[in-house]
Amino acid sequence: MENVHILAQRMSTRGDFLPFTATPYLPHKQEGHHAGHQFTEQHKLVERLQTSLDLNELITIFAEFAAKVIHFTGMQFHCSIGVYQMRDAKLDTTPVSFELHLNNNEHLGQLVYFSQYPISAGVADKLGKLHSCLLYPLRNALMYNRVLKLATKDSLTGLNNRSQFNDMLAQKIERTRRQHRPFSLMLLDLDNFKQVNDVHGHKAGDEVLVEFAELLQASIRATDSVFRFGGDEFAILIDDPSLTTNKVVAKRIMRAVEHSALLQRFGVTSSIGYTLAGSQDCENDLFARADKGLYQAKAAGRNCARGV
Repeated sequence: MENVHILAQRMSTRGDFLPFTATPYLPHKQEGHHAGHQFTEQHKLVERLQTSLDLNELITIFAEFAAKVIHFTGMQFHCSIGVYQMRDAKLDTTPVSFELHLNNNEHLGQLVYFSQYPISAGVADKLGKLHSCLLYPLRNALMYNRVLKLATKDSLTGLNNRSQFNDMLAQKIERTRRQHRPFSLMLLDLDNFKQVNDVHGHKAGDEVLVEFAELLQASIRATDSVFRFGGDEFAILIDDPSLTTNKVVAKRIMRAVEHSALLQRFGVTSSIGYTLAGSQDCENDLFARADKGLYQAKAAGRNCARGV
């Protein structure tokens, strides 16, 4: 994992904490009440931006201040790790993009406004002053989220890893206890995977794992989450209070495996076990039941699913 250090300094003119390399934003020669008000708004914006490292939240906070300069229906930030947007964004109007650079050499990404009105040079200049307030909080959030992604994602497949699974499972069990909303845990592994590595090499094995991960992602809904534990072991948290949903998802996965030219070439199928969580379950009990279902699927000849 890369080491990231976010250095900060206290500056009375720009909020509490900014990187040491930051140059304080000082207005150009401005006179009158309007200049003072503008500077105060920028000061407030910097303070607000320093309260969160969540990129969606940062864009939402920034949008509140930008809305005092221009009318827009939505705002997004496009960067190397994804697309983030303000809450309640409406993206059916014309997009106008601004490139965000730090010290003229570090490109952070694009800030995109969705507006039905054109942006004049004067308005663009005002937005540019607001953008200068956004740069360092945005860079800190990007650095934090890159490290977080490394800590919670499987490097080969891009799926959530075991650490993220443990956190999400604990959260879902707690929610089930409070709200009596059951969910399901599905465990999966690949039949004949060891043979792929032994006969064809680990590069072929990696290709199989990546292909299977993509099939899993394509077989679930937006409310479900897929994880890779390591090797050929995978899990899915299914946010639905019915075992019927598990059966549908399991059939969808096995059908996708059957139609994958790559997996069929290597003779790889999948065995699946699943169980429904109840309000009295703990993590170990739930995992043991799903694992029992997986064992039963293996004992039944593999390439099948069993619920417990």
